[in-house]
Amino acid sequence: MEFIPQFGGIAFTIIAFIAALSIIVAIHEYGHYIVGRWSGIHAEVFSLGFGPVLFSRTDRHGTKWQVAALPFGGYVKFLGDADAASGKDGAAIDAMDVSERRRSMHGAPLWARSATVAAGPVFNFILSILIFALVLFFTGRAVDEPVVGTPAALPAQFERLQEGDRITAIAGQPVETMSDVLRVSDDLDPAPTATYSIDRDGAALEVEAAFPRVPLVQSVTPQSAAIEAGLREGDVITAVNGVPIHAFAELRNAVDAAEGTPLTLTIWRAGETLDITLTPKRTDLPLPEGGFETRWLIGISGGLSFDLIRESVGPFAALWYGVEQTGFVITSSLSGLWHMITGAISSCNLQGPIGIAETSGAAASQGIDNFIWFIAVLSTAVGLLNLFPIPVLDGGHLMFHAYEAVAGKPPSDRALNIFMTVGLTLLLSLMLFALTNDIFCP
Repeated sequence: MEFIPQFGGIAFTIIAFIAALSIIVAIHEYGHYIVGRWSGIHAEVFSLGFGPVLFSRTDRHGTKWQVAALPFGGYVKFLGDADAASGKDGAAIDAMDVSERRRSMHGAPLWARSATVAAGPVFNFILSILIFALVLFFTGRAVDEPVVGTPAALPAQFERLQEGDRITAIAGQPVETMSDVLRVSDDLDPAPTATYSIDRDGAALEVEAAFPRVPLVQSVTPQSAAIEAGLREGDVITAVNGVPIHAFAELRNAVDAAEGTPLTLTIWRAGETLDITLTPKRTDLPLPEGGFETRWLIGISGGLSFDLIRESVGPFAALWYGVEQTGFVITSSLSGLWHMITGAISSCNLQGPIGIAETSGAAASQGIDNFIWFIAVLSTAVGLLNLFPIPVLDGGHLMFHAYEAVAGKPPSDRALNIFMTVGLTLLLSLMLFALTNDIFCP
């Protein structure tokens, strides 16, 4: 337990982990259950957790719904299953009549079994898509007009633009879109302030206000040096190793130059000033065009000295965004796995239960919105993992179904038992390797 960081205490971290995992497992197993029921396959038990049963009830369909003492997974046991992994109970199936055998997992048509197995990962993807879509639907998206939304909270020495100001130029360079604002800001030499030409309530003004790319913490990455050191969203970094900074680019350059040596950051937080010491971590970052870039990072993203105005998004646009975001998580995960196998990036990127628990607690400590977003990402990862063609996983069962579709008959019981044993060994080995990463990787 000492390896779990203290994000609000061990209890908070474990509760966050159990909450995230329970939601994801419940959706996954419900996918198996409901599609199985629609396909005419009877579920005997729907269990959240393993071990001693804490609570149970049997519904009108004859399915026993239960909550067990060990909340680290779950399962659906269908008629004819010998165990939670859907092993075949040959004796029970042989004793069934034709109509009852049709209601069992192993006696149902191939299409029904395949749809039931695939439904678990599919429901995980649907959960992710809906969460990503709902986040965008309710928060809206930033418009490309250079109009100031809510100004960020900044130290007193920074003058701020006002809400509703339309920026027409920065340092004499005209801007028409937020893309122009970002481009011009990146080209400016760091300084405490910048000159803005603005339209305020119909009046053309020129004002001195905070540098656009002020060193403001917009978000903090779980399992990063920043979150371990206690940095929070909204913090403003005013100095690095005692040297004042005014732009986020200066912080980035200081982190790159440190090459993994400790840095002392002076932080302004809601009127208070404090010093925080942290050590950048070597991190593998996925690139938009594919592949990875390895850099020294402290684990924060920067923001502008003002928020952008946002516009509402229709349900179909939000849903398409959810699909795109889920697809990005899938492709990034597969790319990361391939790069670990080939040795291009460190295998320490593979997390086990302690690492996932740490990330759960970190996300929850940053607010419910971050925690919900984390659930969406983890749900995609769980769905993807279950599709791997490893016996005992859903992908392994689908692989057997594919063989049956081609050969016209399922693999023999003896072959299935061997494959299931090999699959379980592979899965336990992978879990042990990931757990070792959690303990020994920096």
